[in-house]
Amino acid sequence: MNKIDELTARHAGDPGAYAGAYLEYLASCFSSLDHEALARFVNLLLSARGSGAAVFFIGNGGSAATASHFANDISIGTRTGDDKPFRAISLTDNVAVMTALANDEGYDRMFVDQLKVQMRDGDSLVAISASGNSPNVIAAVEYAKSRGATIVGLTGFDGGRLKELSDISLHVQTAKGEYGPVEDIHMIFDHLIGSYLNAEVRTRSGKA
Repeated sequence: MNKIDELTARHAGDPGAYAGAYLEYLASCFSSLDHEALARFVNLLLSARGSGAAVFFIGNGGSAATASHFANDISIGTRTGDDKPFRAISLTDNVAVMTALANDEGYDRMFVDQLKVQMRDGDSLVAISASGNSPNVIAAVEYAKSRGATIVGLTGFDGGRLKELSDISLHVQTAKGEYGPVEDIHMIFDHLIGSYLNAEVRTRSGKA
């Protein structure tokens, strides 16, 4: 039984107590986070902005929503009107493209085939998967690595294959199946990084 299952069983019928226990557990997950990895991700994004390289985001389910949210917050949330926007692109947003590839080529090729069209030398890939083992995510990561791309992996549980393949690993260590805390913290990464980049861009452009 993972921690979330334990907490729901312990506090059945008492949502207030469960809320407190969930938040307390979520807070405990922060202790194992790698702050240096977060810094490396921020620097990668700033470098990509400087060179005009694209940073692609992928994920399934809740992680697909996180990919879209990340790309929005980095590309649009940091805009200042200058000539160096972040080229953050979520490959989870075009339903027609995704369903065409899933239908014609198979779900496992939904991201890799988009990268084969869009990825250029110097681009990076941010792969988001709680388990770290989603086949379509791993296929895209392996292709991107073959192109020399830097891989940023956002994972949970034991990290799976994605953690092994990542150049920058933003890992949330939890028991298997604890999607809620993992995805909660992935979104905190988004808002932490987005707010920092927004301030940094404003400082560099003289608009702080």
